[in-house]
Amino acid sequence: MKIKYFILFTLAMISLFLLRDFTPDNELRYLSIADEALRNGTLFTFYNHGLAYADKPPLYLWIVMAGKLIFGTHSMLFLGLFSLLPALVILYVMDKWTAGVLERANRSFGLLLLMSSAYFLASAAVMRMDMLMCMFIVLALFVFYRMYCGETHWRNKILFPLYVFLALFTKGPIGFLVPLLSVIAFLVLQRELKTLGRYWGWITWSILIVLCGSWFVAVYAEGGAAYLHNLLFNQTINRAVDAFHHKRPVYYYFISMWYVVAPWSLLIAGILIASVKRKLVTTDMERFFLTVAVVIMVMLSLISSKVDIYLLPALPFLVYLTVLLLQKLPTQCGLLRGLLATPVLLITLAVPVGCILLQQSHWAIPSGVWVYVAGVFVTVLGTVTLWLLFQKADVRKAGSLFAVGMLVTLLVVSPLIPAMNSSIGYGAMCETGKQLAQQNQSQAFWFYNIRRGENMDVYLHQEAVELTDDTLKQLVSARGILFCRADDVTKNRLLQHIVSGKPQVTKGEYVVVALR
Repeated sequence: MKIKYFILFTLAMISLFLLRDFTPDNELRYLSIADEALRNGTLFTFYNHGLAYADKPPLYLWIVMAGKLIFGTHSMLFLGLFSLLPALVILYVMDKWTAGVLERANRSFGLLLLMSSAYFLASAAVMRMDMLMCMFIVLALFVFYRMYCGETHWRNKILFPLYVFLALFTKGPIGFLVPLLSVIAFLVLQRELKTLGRYWGWITWSILIVLCGSWFVAVYAEGGAAYLHNLLFNQTINRAVDAFHHKRPVYYYFISMWYVVAPWSLLIAGILIASVKRKLVTTDMERFFLTVAVVIMVMLSLISSKVDIYLLPALPFLVYLTVLLLQKLPTQCGLLRGLLATPVLLITLAVPVGCILLQQSHWAIPSGVWVYVAGVFVTVLGTVTLWLLFQKADVRKAGSLFAVGMLVTLLVVSPLIPAMNSSIGYGAMCETGKQLAQQNQSQAFWFYNIRRGENMDVYLHQEAVELTDDTLKQLVSARGILFCRADDVTKNRLLQHIVSGKPQVTKGEYVVVALR
């Protein structure tokens, strides 16, 4: 295991945690829900501005609540650790799991491949419960495999259902279904289904029933039958059969997987296809990793609600299966070098162009040295990687160099983040609103056509009222602070009339107006 890679990965993630704002779609909503739970004194039932929020189990929201109680505010660094630390645990467990099989160079390549895969990297950098659930799934399957290999110590028999429950308690049924279906499918493949009771026996089911039963009783006592029904049926069966959000076709993940594991998609696909055609999947570990990845893909494809991040639990097994099989292939193969060179070339060409286009976009990206440093760094990195591949270097060497470079790039671009926060989140806009409210001696806040604007209460410490086209006219003679989009001001005549001549400050694509 290469400690230096773990350190680099940690520094890259922390550089994001320390400098960026919370995103409005999920992160800010979780903070608002946690604040409301603290005000209401609830632990098992959650609400978002009075509406029941049974979408997610309590564990992650408890973490958010704990952070608020400890620090008195929502700390990005504290919450970020609950994405970063699970990511590090996953990397450590997968490395330990394959330590006796992979050569040293392949172990390092496996770590870097997973660290730099697009959605693993993104999941470690956002404040969501996905990486936490993925960690518990990986731990549960790791314990199962140890039991399958003969380590039937009582501790493993306790840890297995405990990890399964924690995965379920973090994000819901997927945390339970992945270990269950993966174990069943693997035992069927191994023609050992009759041994299922060794792993999913009375001890496992008893622990799960006791823990889940206690949770459901607590939900019923706190929120009543309606909330419990919402949790058990509306957010599970209904979302699986006929989703009310994120409804996608059955083949959705077979398309999204190409960018979920970018920039390694072609390399992974090529190695897997070549290995299956040559019948190189021969060991129990390889069959198990392949089974887990396939089970997750098929299961998620059959569920109506589909989001790219749901594929996260498949990534560790997909990546490490690739590395296990790469060990059986010639690493200087021209085809493999071509599969790696293609995305590297695209990124090398795209980044400088992207930097220029972003400078001309509405995003609040500053012009200056760091933009050009980042563009030059990625261009040089890609060029060196391509040169190594052209010189018929080992795919692992060239790929490792590019993966390390991607992590270093995050450190290089991190100084740009503070200036981008007005486009990332609502913190800067709300801070400006509070300052204008103090100058204006007003306490009312409104917002018009701003996504998830109701959750700005996290920053404002009071409710912001949403306005529609029908209710916008009430601001003609109102006093308070209005948040809206700059584009809407230019397009909406009534909005133009309301804000005309009023003190206003532009923050990214938003305008904060003091109405008098």
